[in-house]
Amino acid sequence: MVVLLISLGICLLLGIPIGYSLGFSSFCYFVLEKPMLLQVLPQRFFAGMDSYAMIALPLFILMGLLMNAGGITSRLIDFSLLFVGRFRGGLGAVNVLASMIFGGISGSSVSDTASVGAVLIPEMQKKGYTAEFASGITVASSTMGMIIPPSIPMMIYALMAEESVGKLFLGGVIPGAMIGVLMLGITLGVSYHKKYPREEITLTRGEVVDRVKQSLLAVIMPIFVVGVVVFGIATATESSGIAVLYAFVVGAFIIRNLKFKDVPPLMRDAIMTSANVMIIIALSKLYIWILALEQIPQMVAAYISGLDMHAFVILLIIDLIILAAGTFIDVSPAILLLTPVFLPAMAVLGVSRIQFGIILISGLAVGLVTPPVGMCLNVASAISKLGIGTIFRGAAPFLLANLITLILITYIPQLCMWLPALFFD
Repeated sequence: MVVLLISLGICLLLGIPIGYSLGFSSFCYFVLEKPMLLQVLPQRFFAGMDSYAMIALPLFILMGLLMNAGGITSRLIDFSLLFVGRFRGGLGAVNVLASMIFGGISGSSVSDTASVGAVLIPEMQKKGYTAEFASGITVASSTMGMIIPPSIPMMIYALMAEESVGKLFLGGVIPGAMIGVLMLGITLGVSYHKKYPREEITLTRGEVVDRVKQSLLAVIMPIFVVGVVVFGIATATESSGIAVLYAFVVGAFIIRNLKFKDVPPLMRDAIMTSANVMIIIALSKLYIWILALEQIPQMVAAYISGLDMHAFVILLIIDLIILAAGTFIDVSPAILLLTPVFLPAMAVLGVSRIQFGIILISGLAVGLVTPPVGMCLNVASAISKLGIGTIFRGAAPFLLANLITLILITYIPQLCMWLPALFFD
């Protein structure tokens, strides 16, 4: 076990990506401590990817790419302007609202940052917003993409925890909405203090109706995807295929921004992204199998149950561990590592797998906008040409929404469990 941990630590210090670090440390463990089990290494590697539910991963990624290429981002921004554009700091509020909707379409915070940020960061700067504020609110609001369904990290967690995807999707609705509402409040407060401009909207009633019609098909996308799963019309894997078809039809034949020639490159991008994630999953599951072999999850659960601490304090410590892990480890490997370790302990504390999944993903979402890993920070930096430290300072006030929500869902399970219980129990 010592070999496993030391080799992993050395790899991380050398800057080796976490997925490959997990694979290398697992190999070292087999060679030095369990050479008689080397023959099962390939089996465990491929077993990590051998799942029917895994098919949904590339399909959901492709759905987001198709919707984005179909020109949906600009329509969502126009749609959001109708509701919050007249407030002081209207473009900041539009940024938050558009991210709420787009996050439900793409299921990815990084895609949200890239798509919404590419349009709104330059536009906000033109209107007098500081680059720090524009970039900060973009990356902070993009964290909702991991929580509001459909969510790719939730799919990964569902595979690890062997939990219903539909229940997890519903469990993320209220926490995601809470983050959005709190961020809107913070945005309007900061904008009022700094006297950021309002957006003048001079549209006739007919133009407003047309804009709503153009955006409606995109807005209902997350409702459609989640609905077919919740009501038993399709499995999560089947719904991802339906979603791809929906995205293609809307983009190519209704909005007409998506060209047939654009589809093959988008499919290639989805395949490459999915392959990267699946390799990480396979290597992580190899590492997790070793942890199970050494009974580490059971030891952690026994240790936590033996602590002379109130459950309130223990849950707070676990929240802090999740936040710290998200700072240094990317989302997918962090989910794969922390889920098997903490699930038995959560059961001891009376926390359901659904609630823990929402807590885990909500906490790790903050890591996307915190140095040094911060994938969303790097994307926003490429757009705004600011350093990731500057962008993080701009994002920090808005992350209060994430932290408040994390605390609330940790201690009020109904925020995560009410909707799943309403539809499934």
